[in-house]
Amino acid sequence: MNTRIKVFRDAGLLAHSGALHSLYVSAFCVPPWNEDEARAAEFVGRLVSNVRRLGFTAALAFAGEESLGFATAGTTLAPFPTGRCYPQAAAGLGPERTVDWLCGARAIDELAVRPAAQGTGLPADLLEAVTEDAPGGRSWLLTSVQSSRAMSFYRSQGWTQATHPSPDGNGSAVFLSPRHPARHLAAQPL
Repeated sequence: MNTRIKVFRDAGLLAHSGALHSLYVSAFCVPPWNEDEARAAEFVGRLVSNVRRLGFTAALAFAGEESLGFATAGTTLAPFPTGRCYPQAAAGLGPERTVDWLCGARAIDELAVRPAAQGTGLPADLLEAVTEDAPGGRSWLLTSVQSSRAMSFYRSQGWTQATHPSPDGNGSAVFLSPRHPARHLAAQPL
């Protein structure tokens, strides 16, 4: 498969909203995520403001005209966000580490690929495309502990799990990128 990845740092990404919606549905409206069309529409709606966010970076992968996957990211501002799953991250790290490790770092918001592109190296390429120029190598993300595939993928890419919610619960785990200076300080599971 001849794949090209285009990086966006502005509203030019919005010209691909239909493809992003389709990719989101194919990746997240299935187990273990089980999201619905409303969440996909919400994601595309958030992009309108996210493209103006400090440090916004997105990568969109194509094979010819077909979109295969995307990743979006942006700088985590202080005070630390309180929406979505962010409170779980803050609770798991504590206030000092949350500010020191995550604020000012590049947060990966979403990473999605079509099922046919999984296992091809494309997810790793998309992740690298949105983190390669992260300030001081500081990138992080949250993922659900219910997705053993996602948890394994991030570990295989050298990301360090920094929080350890119960694997049989509904929690989200914080991962620090391979170049994040605090990755060696992250607590290991008991």
